[in-house]
Amino acid sequence: MQRLFSTFAEGWPGAALLVQRVLISAITLFYGITHLLDPAGLATKLPFLVASVAALFLLLGLWTPLAGATISIVGIGIFFTVCSGHSLTAIIVAVLGATVAMIGPGIWSIDAKLYGRKLLQYPRH
Repeated sequence: MQRLFSTFAEGWPGAALLVQRVLISAITLFYGITHLLDPAGLATKLPFLVASVAALFLLLGLWTPLAGATISIVGIGIFFTVCSGHSLTAIIVAVLGATVAMIGPGIWSIDAKLYGRKLLQYPRH
């Protein structure tokens, strides 16, 4: 992850990225759970299941570029295939997922804890 992002945004930009991740995840999970509870076949549920799993990863800030790209790709796919009354939402989620994938997760994420810069402390003699 550190190769993808030089730093993980702190302060207000980091808070804004957290809000953006939570918003995208909430919208995606809402529509995902709504469609997963429908009695339709598995073929129509599969994109929403994939998007919901990616939304959970995005909410936690784990593997953010992959999760954001997955949400973006699935959102575009839903727009062109399912398009059941909420096509604008699919496009908005796809665009926001792509922006998070490009910008990064911010300081309040698991990615920042796992892959962020570490302070090296040397033992004192």
